[in-house]
Amino acid sequence: MPMKSSTTLPSKLFDIFNYVFLAIFALLMLLPLMYVLSGSLTSDAELALKKVVLIPMEPTFDSYNYILKSGIIFQSLMYSVLITVVGTGINIFSTALMAYPLSRTTLRGRSILMKLIVFTMLFSGGMIPTYILVKELGLLNSYWSLWLPTAISAFNLILMKNFFQNLPDSIEEAAKIDGCNDMQILFRMALPLSMPSIAALTLFYAVSNWNSFFNALMYIQDSNKWPIQVWLQQIVILSQGGYDPNDSLTEFVKPPETVKLAVISVATIPILCIYPFLQKHFAKGVLLGSVKG
Repeated sequence: MPMKSSTTLPSKLFDIFNYVFLAIFALLMLLPLMYVLSGSLTSDAELALKKVVLIPMEPTFDSYNYILKSGIIFQSLMYSVLITVVGTGINIFSTALMAYPLSRTTLRGRSILMKLIVFTMLFSGGMIPTYILVKELGLLNSYWSLWLPTAISAFNLILMKNFFQNLPDSIEEAAKIDGCNDMQILFRMALPLSMPSIAALTLFYAVSNWNSFFNALMYIQDSNKWPIQVWLQQIVILSQGGYDPNDSLTEFVKPPETVKLAVISVATIPILCIYPFLQKHFAKGVLLGSVKG
């Protein structure tokens, strides 16, 4: 006697609805990226006629040649890489140093410290006091003004703390029996076992550092040190005619629409290339870090 299928009609309809909905949602997310990439490879005349181009009729790399020839974008791109790599390293190191002791129940004042950390997620000192603090510390026009004020994210700190709490206490006890101190336990035991969480937080921090715009615009006064995001904003202003003829920035010739799209592609693609290397750890790291409070 043949067995009845365990999949019912409502279940099949629900699966079909999910597939269709997710396919449409994914398409909506991809269309802007496709437009930016295709537009950067389209000639000015074709883009002016069609307005929206998903498949260029005659692809051209003139916009990218213009960007590389100017030298400004390539230089700012290198600065963005420097800001992202060094900043992410500082973020992970600082977050781990603070998250590990907070994950230990033996730490005195642990509850008060956690309340203070959560408080910073709701309230901040404000833009002007922060600027004055950075100025008084002598960090203006230095990349340390981008790294130190954002060294630790309260949200990411809580995720890492929760992940450390999930580690068995027997690991710490065995390490102490072998003569390890707290720093050795952190770097030799806790961090190697926390790679999924670190991978997820690395992605969070890297994206935040790469997209750092307002802080760089506010603290970095030398335009030669600007990251790619600030130059992208300047190029958008120039492309819309919003510039001062006496401003030195106008030495960077007013770009057409295709150049603006090419700069967006150059600023977006590098950070997108990081995700495939961290994707297998991403979901596991976030889930494990959200089990305990």
